[in-house]
Amino acid sequence: MNDDARTNIGTPAPTPAGPGAAELRDQVERTRDELGRTVEALAAKADIKAQAKEKAALVTEQIREKTGHAARLVKDKTPDPLLEKAGQAAAAARANRTPLLVVGAAVVVFLLVRRGRGHRR
Repeated sequence: MNDDARTNIGTPAPTPAGPGAAELRDQVERTRDELGRTVEALAAKADIKAQAKEKAALVTEQIREKTGHAARLVKDKTPDPLLEKAGQAAAAARANRTPLLVVGAAVVVFLLVRRGRGHRR
């Protein structure tokens, strides 16, 4: 290695001219490519945030698949008259949303008051 190659790091050294020079250049190029891939692989392994996002997306997809599968199983196993009644109940609840919310709020207030009185005794 000559002094120019040592002092000019990052600057390519003069290319040799002679027998085997092309082979040497090819070997250097392959080594650079391999080093670049290695650096990229190490950078990817060090990117914890990206790995966490990828894992979260994978888990979310698995949960969706299992939920869909479970829903299909329940639907397949549930008798049709029960499904019809459940659909009617859901439609009635959507149509009467305000009264249901008022009743629910009243129940919550009642339970909180009852709980508060129980602690004072």
